Amino acid sequence: MSEACERASLYISMVKDAIQQAKEGASGISDMERKLIELSELYLKDSEYYLSLGDCATAIATISYAEGLIDSLAIQGKIKIKWKRIPPKRVVIAGTFDVLHPGHLHFIKAASRLGEVFVIVSRDINAKRAKGRDTIFPEQSRLEMVKAIRWVKDAVLGDENDYLKKIVELSPDIVLLGPDQKVNEGKLKEELEKRGLGNVEVMRLEKRDVSFFPNSTTSIILEIVRRFCVQSNDEEHN
Repeated sequence: MSEACERASLYISMVKDAIQQAKEGASGISDMERKLIELSELYLKDSEYYLSLGDCATAIATISYAEGLIDSLAIQGKIKIKWKRIPPKRVVIAGTFDVLHPGHLHFIKAASRLGEVFVIVSRDINAKRAKGRDTIFPEQSRLEMVKAIRWVKDAVLGDENDYLKKIVELSPDIVLLGPDQKVNEGKLKEELEKRGLGNVEVMRLEKRDVSFFPNSTTSIILEIVRRFCVQSNDEEHN
């Protein structure tokens, strides 16, 4: 099931429960108010129909009409509804996030569509080991910049010796990998299951956002060198 269809299914389930509560507590309301509950049921049926067709955007739109009708009656005090809000999924992503760029934001925003985003920021020593060079920004600076991004619920520094430790501590529903991260999804899921995270879903963002340039830290560094260092050397020789 796609992300949109999963959201639609959960939304429909929540509103369906609210409509049932409204019907059970509808004694003493006027005929017009009762018709609003009946209308909300029609929107519910429409939503279930569109969901069965896979038209999840329309399913979300129509169920929102049903929610609005039920909410209007509840706000007026005509009925009492206890909404059973479904907690968002916990989504973990990890990376160095050195010299933030649109590619990072694309990754984080994609994760936010799946639930609340928790980011593990690579430690300086691990980033150097992986990339073969020092980071431009030290780990604490990178952590604070990531925390400031509006789609991020929270960010933590990774463990210097055990890359799975923080994932286990955060206990996510989903681990989302970047398109270029050299991690095997199956092996990661297997290792997490050994640590007690048997229900975690490991996913991968299909491709990086290439609509912006530079779109990677390396390309930013190379562009700076091209514009300023090479140009400066040429001017000196001239």
